[in-house]
Amino acid sequence: MENPSPQSSFVVRAAGQRRMRWKNGAGWTSEILRAPDVDDWDWRLSIAEIEADAPFSAFPGVDRELVLLSGNGLRLRFDDGEVRTLHPPHDRHAFAGERPLLGELVDGPTRDFNLMWKRGRVDARLWVRPLVGPMVVFVEPGQAWALHLVAGHARFADGSALGALAAGDTAILHAGATRSRHALNGGGTLLVVRIDPAQAG
Repeated sequence: MENPSPQSSFVVRAAGQRRMRWKNGAGWTSEILRAPDVDDWDWRLSIAEIEADAPFSAFPGVDRELVLLSGNGLRLRFDDGEVRTLHPPHDRHAFAGERPLLGELVDGPTRDFNLMWKRGRVDARLWVRPLVGPMVVFVEPGQAWALHLVAGHARFADGSALGALAAGDTAILHAGATRSRHALNGGGTLLVVRIDPAQAG
């Protein structure tokens, strides 16, 4: 999928995600977005499909955060001895992409939201939050926001070209040269991601 201009806001529909093999060939992922849309991206959103215990791909210089979307749990077993289990409904864990680890299924397959960002290029924050009625996002110049609707329904305010979101859709919000306001209304569960330019030092 060709991404629109970096300064425009748009929606990546669930059906428009790019399904591909993991970097190490041990699983599948559905890529929502990479920005910019080149191999040497600054940040990336995807959904991993894990059907068996498998090692994770190594991403040197990348920080990442994993959120359990569906399934009965995923155990992250790091080579240094740390073990972290992601429990339903939407447990999460952030870690350095170069750390070797094995993903172990607790009881059956899982789907997992994967946020990755290049260390020193951008900073990223992720929140899991309920959507109950109206929500407003203010986007500053230089920022990008991603709103991934895990479950439920949502619609941007009248006058917005972004329209409605169905479960699995992701809205990518940019500000351009001035601050922008995006109003969303609905019910369900959202993953909210904010991308900022990396802070010097």
